[in-house]
Amino acid sequence: MTERSNRRTILVVDDEPHVVVYLEMLLQDQGYATVSAANGREGMEKARAHTPDLICLDITMPEESGVRMYRSLKEDPRLASIPVLVVTAVTGLGGDPEPFRNFLNSRKSIPPPEGFFSKPIEREDFLAKVSELVPSPVGSS
Repeated sequence: MTERSNRRTILVVDDEPHVVVYLEMLLQDQGYATVSAANGREGMEKARAHTPDLICLDITMPEESGVRMYRSLKEDPRLASIPVLVVTAVTGLGGDPEPFRNFLNSRKSIPPPEGFFSKPIEREDFLAKVSELVPSPVGSS
């Protein structure tokens, strides 16, 4: 199964296994292929190996944070154009995504992510944003 089909691939990067399973099931039900990683370091390795169509990224993770992975992604010319959805409880920022958004906006050379979703995510809003960024093959024939 090394041949890549027309399925779009989404990389899910989160250190909480139950979140990874939930997001992968949600995305696979919509016809996407998924790849997962448990931290930012592993996420960068998977991004380089698979060049996904979209990345769902948690912020607070061990080994390498989502903030550092996001910065690395946007500084890599081969990966910089991959859209990113931040999916996080933003525990390190008091549960409010606004400080993180402000932090990224203060970095002139790094564009903001394409979307922010607080855990637990609103399923329909999340899937609508994913579909907007990466149209699903399901029901598109």
